[in-house]
Formats: sequence, structure tokens, C-alpha cells
Amino acid sequence: MNENNYWNKLAKTITPYTAGEQPKDGKFIKLNTNENPYPPSPKTLEAIVNAVNDKLRLYPDPACTEFREAAALHYGVKPEQVFAGNGSDEILAFAFGAFFETASAEPVLFPDISYSFYPVYTNLWNIPYKAIPLRDDFSINVNDYKINSGGVIFPNPNAPTGMLLSLDDVLQLAEFLEKQGRVLIVDEAYIAFGGKSIIPYIGKYQNLLAMHTMSKDASLAGLRFGFAIGNENLIEGFCRLRDSFNSYTVDRLALTGAVAALEDSTYYDEINRRVADTRERVTKKLHLLGFAVLPSAANFIFIKAPGISGADFFASLREKGILVRHFNKDRINDFVRVSMGNDEQMDIFLEICRKIIK
Repeated sequence: MNENNYWNKLAKTITPYTAGEQPKDGKFIKLNTNENPYPPSPKTLEAIVNAVNDKLRLYPDPACTEFREAAALHYGVKPEQVFAGNGSDEILAFAFGAFFETASAEPVLFPDISYSFYPVYTNLWNIPYKAIPLRDDFSINVNDYKINSGGVIFPNPNAPTGMLLSLDDVLQLAEFLEKQGRVLIVDEAYIAFGGKSIIPYIGKYQNLLAMHTMSKDASLAGLRFGFAIGNENLIEGFCRLRDSFNSYTVDRLALTGAVAALEDSTYYDEINRRVADTRERVTKKLHLLGFAVLPSAANFIFIKAPGISGADFFASLREKGILVRHFNKDRINDFVRVSMGNDEQMDIFLEICRKIIK
């Protein structure tokens, strides 16, 4: 008997998210998973090392109080408006379960070209959804979302395009959805590399929820830590979902490292500025080579090589030791997403691009 005969209907039919390749050796320049090319701050590393002590035998604080207080101080909100979790993907899963209705309800809305975990969550929770097409230039038109729905979610900047929606447009949509009694979730995983966060406006719009991760701008992808900021009632919804799965979702080391990272914002502001500067430099050079490059406010760019398909360009880069991300999907199958490495890595990338298109 095959093992999958023991699976239930959900396990048999769901299509899981596919993560970017994680090579087991060091022969690749890894530009495929939007990791920060710079290390965590020395203060962050020191705090994590110091946390490895006898307290590891004890459970962590399930309420993540120390982090919530630090985040409240950092962002100018209340601790009750902060929720911490084991990476933003876990928090997103809780969000779909807490704020969007199942079965016959109106569909949740998100862009047709966006974070590919969103449809996975809708299928997991049995939530109907409608993918709203991006404009021809791959931008989001907020007017397309001003319809009856079960709520809205999108990344800003969007992924994998990297394109930023203006703060005015986001708040305009929040106001519309608040009148409908629906939640607007803005996934701000890349907001530190360009654009303005919605966090200062969560007091004005009770339906507005900002999702953040420390994988990108805090160089802590290996630690797995994320958080959300919103109205106290939204945060309580998160807590109800979390405590129905596992009250201890965040370990002691992650909590300690996350607090230290918040408190060392000067270091992280500098490295993220360097990432953004590299992005702009690489974009200009790719334009000179004839590449199409979407305007990005993230720590990656979405590019189309001249005279070669996206799949072939991806394969050629991989053959030459560079990993990027290719999505075999309508409208974007000739594009690849390129995370920003350090300047030395990106110079190698540019030189290989020159060779491939020649």
C-alpha cells in the first residue's frame, strides 16, 4: 500500500509552496531567495550567543513580551498592537485563518502576479479567492480592489516584481475596505529598501495590518522571525489562532536576536542603504546592456534579458554558477528575479550577463 493512501483529501489535493533552491555547497553565487548579502549586526550576534545558557531548558515567553515592548518603542505603537511569530510565513498562515472566511464567502483578493504562498494559504483554509490582474506595466491598480470581497492582501513592494504602491493608494484602499468591514493586509517584507510603511496609520484604520519579517532587512533569514502590527483586536485574532496550534512558536534565541536587531537600527539602516544603492547601480548597467528591468523598491530586481527566454537565461546563469529565480507563469515567464548580493557578487553577475547575451 502506498503511503499516500493514508493521506486525507487535503493532503492529496493541496499544492504546496515551492521555496527557492538552497544549494548544499558553496559553488554558487546565491541570488535567488532575497537574503541580505550582509551579516547581522555584531550586537545582534552577541545577544544571541549570550542567550545560549541554562535558560534554554525553559520554555520561552509565549507572549513574546520583551520583543513586543521593544517593537512598540521602536515603531511608536502599543505592545498590544504587536504580534510575533516564527517567520512571517507562519503569521501569514494565521492571518488567512483568522481574518478571511471560508466556503461560500466572498473571495479574498490579491494580485495575479504576487507572492505564490497566498493561493496555498487559501487552499489550506478553504477560502475562495480572486486574483486581480496587474496592469500591463505590472503595477497594482487599487481601484480594481474596490469591489465586494472578503478582504485584500498584497506585498508592498510587490513580489516578484519589486514595484511599489504609493502610501496614498494603500490608505485609500484601507478606507474603502474599512467601510466594508474587511481587513487590508500589507505584506511589508521589503519596505526597508524603499517606500513608506503603513505602521504610522494603524491607529487611524482599525482594519489595517502590516506584516514584517527579519529575514530580509535584519539579515536573520536563518533565525526565522516575523511580526505583525495592527489594531489590538486584530492582534487578539492572531493570538487565538496561534494558541490553537502552539503557544510557544518563537524560541528564546530568536526572541533575543530580534530585540537586539530592533535596537541596532543604525547598523541595519546602513546595510540596507547599501543594498538599495547596489540595486540602482545594477539596474542602470542592465539597461545599458538592453535588459528590461522593472522599477524596484525591494532588495531584488525583476529583469528580462534581450534575445533569450527566461527559462534559457535562468539555465545559463545556473550553469555559470549563479542562482536566480524563474517563475514559469503566464506574462512573466520571460523574466527572472535577481536578489541583490554584495557589489563583488553583482559585478560577477553583470559580467556573466554580458557573456550570455552576446
